[in-house]
Amino acid sequence: MVAKILLGVGPQYPQVVVLVGATGDLSRRKLLPGLFHLTSSGFIPDCRIIGVSLDDLDADGFRRLARDALTEFSTRKVAQTDWDAFANSLQYVPLTAGAGVLRAAVLEAERSFSGESRRLHYLSVPPNAALSAVRLLGEADLVDRSRIIMEKPFGTNLPSAVSLNSKLHEVFDEERIFRIDHFLGKEAAQNILAFRFANGLFEPIWNRNFIDHVQIDVPEKIGLGKRSGFYEQIGAYRDMVVTHLFQILGFMAMEAPTSLEPKPISEEKNKVFRSLLPIKPADVVRGQYRGYRSEEGVSADSDTETFIALKCHIDNWRWAGVPFYLRTGKRLAEGQRIISIAFREPPKSMFPAGSGISEQGPDHLTFDLADAARMSLSFYGKRPGPGMRLDKLSMQFAMHDTGHIGDVLEAYERLILDAMRGDSTLFTTADGIERLWEVSGRLLEAPPPVRFYDPGSWGPNAIHQLIAPSAWRLPFERGWRDPNTVGS
Repeated sequence: MVAKILLGVGPQYPQVVVLVGATGDLSRRKLLPGLFHLTSSGFIPDCRIIGVSLDDLDADGFRRLARDALTEFSTRKVAQTDWDAFANSLQYVPLTAGAGVLRAAVLEAERSFSGESRRLHYLSVPPNAALSAVRLLGEADLVDRSRIIMEKPFGTNLPSAVSLNSKLHEVFDEERIFRIDHFLGKEAAQNILAFRFANGLFEPIWNRNFIDHVQIDVPEKIGLGKRSGFYEQIGAYRDMVVTHLFQILGFMAMEAPTSLEPKPISEEKNKVFRSLLPIKPADVVRGQYRGYRSEEGVSADSDTETFIALKCHIDNWRWAGVPFYLRTGKRLAEGQRIISIAFREPPKSMFPAGSGISEQGPDHLTFDLADAARMSLSFYGKRPGPGMRLDKLSMQFAMHDTGHIGDVLEAYERLILDAMRGDSTLFTTADGIERLWEVSGRLLEAPPPVRFYDPGSWGPNAIHQLIAPSAWRLPFERGWRDPNTVGS
């Protein structure tokens, strides 16, 4: 345990976690299993977790809920001794009990530590309940020595984001607020920084002179389930693009920070957002899968998009003229999370007609943003045999190849640890989120009409005109190789 703390992986001080929305879906699926792993693996020197929600439970009821959550959703084995220790760290306060009872529970938890401690408040609640939870924490006088994690969306347009940030700042200073984007907690997203800035091979060509276009593609096979009513008010753009895809774009397009510290990295990301040109409605395809309007909580004439694809531009020296294509949606053909960088093709080909050159598109560098990082570099090479016939080949890397796959933290685990340490590198700032809503203004005011698409497809046909004369990287012309297969 001490080694992990000294290496800066975990926080220096014991933590009291106030988990607001402790009985909800996110808490059961990700937060409770994640906190169990962090505590049982020694990443946190000591921890007490106080669940808060509208459910009328006691501590034993919360423990039973947590045990069921681990049984159903934990990806790791749960040893009985680890569970016993974790169960003893759990306490519960019904929301109806009020600020005084919550404060007393936190102080009692802190008295169980032998020395100094810190507080982490995680708001796993719907957006319309966030500010009331913040006020509760303020009334309970739990701001001191604390940090707060907030779930998306951070507003629904520029005025609402400005208002939300203003009200948050009445209780918490900006450096205490951690707006979470679980995409940036993934190893593959962070690996972009290492890949770009640690390798002399790629940084010199990471610009408009060598890159033709970039795709950030996050299709989802899943539908909305019980979230249809919530989604009806938000839509794919607000739900995914502002809070996820643009954040990935920031990491991919940023200049080299002066150091790998939170402030320099955040500033470089925000420079990208300030250079982002306003989104033109003509450069956007909105879609809705057939059958969405018949789901519970959805209007019969709903104009909410369950799919969106768009083209945007970064108006700076590095990226001038390079289009960035973003796509995401529900009920699509595959569930993928990739960044694909298409390099410019040679200006002149000396290869004969029929050789295969350019038949399979440009060379691509592809990052798979799944929990286990994968990368692929595709290129043309000669097919063995007589004559000059070219095939598309690829070099691929998977985290499984390194033997370190067991060290990968899930995204929420990594981000919770970072917030406990006060490391805001992978979180969104108030300035950054407000700028993204600002460039979204024209689209939100005059969105193009939704186009219907069949569940299991790749979206409306108009997406092909959006990216022409290029093509979408997904579906892949060839799949990822299995790193566990001999000879792959």
